[in-house]
Amino acid sequence: MVKPTLLVLAAGMGSRYGSLKQMDGVGPNNEAIIDYSIYDAIRAGFGKVVFVIRHSFAKEFTEVFNAERFGGRIEVEVVYQELDYLPEGFKVPEGREKPWGTNHALMMAAPAIHEPFAVINADDFYGADAYRVIGDYLSRLGGEKNHYCMVGYEVNKTLSENGTVSRGVCSIDGDGFLTSIVERTKIERNADGVIVFHDLGDDQPLAENTPVSMNLFGFTPDYFAYSEEYFKGFLSDPANIANLKSEFFIPLMVNKLVGEGTAKLKVLSTTANWFGVTYKADKPQLVAKIEQLIEEGVYPRNLWGK
Repeated sequence: MVKPTLLVLAAGMGSRYGSLKQMDGVGPNNEAIIDYSIYDAIRAGFGKVVFVIRHSFAKEFTEVFNAERFGGRIEVEVVYQELDYLPEGFKVPEGREKPWGTNHALMMAAPAIHEPFAVINADDFYGADAYRVIGDYLSRLGGEKNHYCMVGYEVNKTLSENGTVSRGVCSIDGDGFLTSIVERTKIERNADGVIVFHDLGDDQPLAENTPVSMNLFGFTPDYFAYSEEYFKGFLSDPANIANLKSEFFIPLMVNKLVGEGTAKLKVLSTTANWFGVTYKADKPQLVAKIEQLIEEGVYPRNLWGK
């Protein structure tokens, strides 16, 4: 069986969080969420990790997150996402400062990945079982194409007590395959205890167990070529160019491939709990949860034994 690769999207600067949260310590020895992600990935059989970062903090990042830190147990490579990394013939619109989004970040790893791979956000704690589930699925794909997967979480387990969140809301058929995914922003539990999202104007309710994507996807390398071609169409759309905050999200690409029948995407279940730090006020809860997992024996107290 092939060893899959883990692609870590770490180029975001954490505007709502207020600092470079990719490197913020949450473990007892100042381990970051990334450390726990890599530890879980190694246990799940991943053979390589590719970080997508930006040149502005490359020195700081690579001095910490490198193969030596992980005890040489996994291969490490770094690629970069920048605003002007665009297909030939395209340029950054005047006034644009916002990055192009998660799928653009993913595309930067094309030269570094030639096997099935999972993609994660650097600032999300997905849980050991999630890596085991997706790692097992990807390792069995071999040379298959157009056959993807994602780990789904119930929306009620992915909220923050300190503000709204954005989630990819999923629709799934009777065989467990994705039929559509829609990015919803400003999701929260309202004063009446109902989970709602606000991006359509009025509050729209979401059922407690609505499956959502936390950007834990699994792809085969053919996904890169599809993305490059569709990104050209995205950049050619005057509406996307006029909107200086438009983003090329992974769910946007997935929706296209699933909707047109080019690919199938299996939604995988997990017993893991998701935790995140969208806001600084989320950190104490995550720190407490990691301490609990250490006491339960899920993680060693000194993660890398140094």
